[in-house]
Amino acid sequence: MPLPNGGLITENNRQYYEGAQSFTGNVGGTAGQSFTTTFDTDLVFYSTVTTDPQYALNNFKVYVSPTGVGGSFTEVTAYTVSNNTVTITGAIAASATVVVQLKRLDGGVYGNTASEKAYGNTTEDNYGSYGYIKLNDVINNFIVAYVGNGKLIPSCKRTDIIFHAKRAMQEFSYDTLRSINSQELTIPNNLSVIMPQDYVNYVSMSWYDSQGIAHKIYPTKLTTNPYETPVQDSEGQPTQDANSNNIESTSVVEERWKTNFYKNDLNANIDNAFANGVYGAGANFGYGGVYGLDPQYANANGWFTINDREGKFSFSSNLVDKLIVLEYISDGLSSSLDTRVPKMAEEAMYAYISHAIISTRINQPEYIVQRLKKEKSAKLRNAKIRLSNIKLDEIIQTMRGKSKWLKH
Repeated sequence: MPLPNGGLITENNRQYYEGAQSFTGNVGGTAGQSFTTTFDTDLVFYSTVTTDPQYALNNFKVYVSPTGVGGSFTEVTAYTVSNNTVTITGAIAASATVVVQLKRLDGGVYGNTASEKAYGNTTEDNYGSYGYIKLNDVINNFIVAYVGNGKLIPSCKRTDIIFHAKRAMQEFSYDTLRSINSQELTIPNNLSVIMPQDYVNYVSMSWYDSQGIAHKIYPTKLTTNPYETPVQDSEGQPTQDANSNNIESTSVVEERWKTNFYKNDLNANIDNAFANGVYGAGANFGYGGVYGLDPQYANANGWFTINDREGKFSFSSNLVDKLIVLEYISDGLSSSLDTRVPKMAEEAMYAYISHAIISTRINQPEYIVQRLKKEKSAKLRNAKIRLSNIKLDEIIQTMRGKSKWLKH
């Protein structure tokens, strides 16, 4: 059960692990009974018509059973939802058991058939959420603790606090917060995958073999993706259309990159190119012999480039049909004020907002601005140390291998 009087845990074990909350109907079995859920996750409701495409957008299902025994539940499709309160429009049996089931990957346990089960990932998204606080809660807490009579900030508009909180979230996401997202993708025949909608910068790219082992893919300097590809006339001048805009064509460089080593051993071709002096190796290069591979090209896992013109990642042809995992950084604001902030960085967030507000106001004592600046830096440093998740036993395990003699 939820902890009484201000406890931070608001869901009971069944709500958290199973994503389900049960209720008991009125003894009289009347129609129009209402049941208010207390999940940390708000109910998302679009339609009760199972044939309506929006029905699949609901993040929950409602079941009823006259006995509450497993396997006896049937789905209810006649209800309304308002502020997490479900009102069943029809009559239900006296003292019946009503269950609101958030969607989960295994479909839950209440539907009798696969189509009745609440498939989705709403419940799993809530796992581990205790280590985070919503950005909207950070803003509310800041107003309570830092703004008011007798405090450092006598008054401040909520919109100003929201702006600085969002800026803090963006800056922290780049190098402080554990805000790395990832996508599992398959490289198609066109050798390109679209950047995620909330993509800011990539962290790593790897393809995975049949054993699930990662093989690191590196960005290449062997080629590039031109941002503009204007059509030229016989004198090399870009040509324009009727609206005086340059006429664009497909990139010849990208096409050559896609087809140059198709159905051949990409790395063998690169090795031959080194031997022939193309990339700086071989006896015929320059004025002296240069032998051995250049490490920046010594890669058997393939390459990728970032195609900013098309908003895609492009890959070498030996990676076609490979399963990859893209890890990337977002700015943390893709979910608006519902964005989650690690509790280990919560105090640093308050310090950032305080300094941002005071430093942008006129007639503020400089010593206060500098004090808040130092406090912001110190708390940000503490947050980075906490979130780095350094464990002593893991360091010891790694350092055991450093005692070996290395011969060169």
